Amino acid sequence: MTMSFVSVSPDSDFPIQNLPYGIFSTPSNLTHRIGVAIGDQILDLSVVKNLFDGPALRNQQSVFDETTLNAFMSLGRSAWKEARATLQKLLSADEPILRDNSSLRDRAFVPQNSAQMHLPAKIGDYTDFYSSKNHAFNVGCMFRGEDNALMPNWTHLPVGYHGRASSVVVSGTDIRRPNGQTRPDDTKPPVFTKCRLLDFELEMAFFTGPANKLGEPITMDNAEDHIFGMVLMNDWSARDIQKWEYVPLGPFLGKNFGTTISPWVVSMDALKPFTVPNMAQSPDPLPYLQHEEPYSYDINLEVKLKCEGLSQPHVLCRSNFKNMYWTMKQQLVHHTVTGCNTNPGDLLASGTISGKTPDSFGSMLELCWKGTKPIDLGGGLTRKFLQDSDEVIMSGWCENDGVRVGFGTCTGKVLPALDM
Repeated sequence: MTMSFVSVSPDSDFPIQNLPYGIFSTPSNLTHRIGVAIGDQILDLSVVKNLFDGPALRNQQSVFDETTLNAFMSLGRSAWKEARATLQKLLSADEPILRDNSSLRDRAFVPQNSAQMHLPAKIGDYTDFYSSKNHAFNVGCMFRGEDNALMPNWTHLPVGYHGRASSVVVSGTDIRRPNGQTRPDDTKPPVFTKCRLLDFELEMAFFTGPANKLGEPITMDNAEDHIFGMVLMNDWSARDIQKWEYVPLGPFLGKNFGTTISPWVVSMDALKPFTVPNMAQSPDPLPYLQHEEPYSYDINLEVKLKCEGLSQPHVLCRSNFKNMYWTMKQQLVHHTVTGCNTNPGDLLASGTISGKTPDSFGSMLELCWKGTKPIDLGGGLTRKFLQDSDEVIMSGWCENDGVRVGFGTCTGKVLPALDM
């Protein structure tokens, strides 16, 4: 097993087999810059950019001086693979370039606990899918009954909607409870009030790489070339606002007040050892959506709730990314089949990820079954939906053969609504 000269704890999410990319700054240098996580350290790529001297990157080293990952994302898979190979060599226990140069190490490494993380990319567009069959079935049962739980189109295409990119924030950013129209009594007109049914949604998302031209769809043959890497996501939801507004056009104010992502982007090459077979699909999708090669991943997911009155965070649910019905390739191909163009740094989300058992449901809506089953947090505390000062903590990791590849955490704390 490849080891790094950088000390890495056995329970760290960031061994040399991972090497995720992120954007950070420090109190002594407020410039946003590209870093790679290794153990509890960040390697500043702007300091070591000259060491990326392979054929794909020797004339592109300036991308590591950028304040976002967009330019690097635009270079494509050959550059991504070369960068990863270079990093694994530079950080390996047998390579002296960094290991034996104390002056360079002092300039190149920053402790994670002294850095502030920022959004990994300038997100031009954000799309949220609805690709967990278990979640879609659960929600459908609540509102339409078991016989009509899935809409007729659900098993034929990856359902999605365009979200609000401007309100995507990095982990650690507080989320303000929104105000809006709700209709608590179906026999009376709507009222303007603060959201009372605030929820989290356990999701993952991927960033896109090279752009496709307007009018030229991404096909299954080259979809993988356009998927850069993955993050954790909490797509906060105002269920009462959403319920009143969503017919006929779907999510709007019930979603646009905040979406949180984790700061470290884990590459698809780092996730490759954790590939598992795709979920069986019936009926067979139309030919443009078909692919036989596995593109699903065994990623353990966990959501904890930290709140006043509890000595430690309470585990709300445990799920897994392999519960996705539609793959990321299918999502991207369907998204662009009309000729829709994507750009480097676009964000495409999975939708809520729920398993089959109640302890694996990826939202409060499901966990409390539309408010009918209060969640016991212990210590005499219960929840149906999120309260002010509650903090949601999401984590995700893959693990096999003694190697753990993780995403860190995706956190957000609920602030009270503004008086309006």
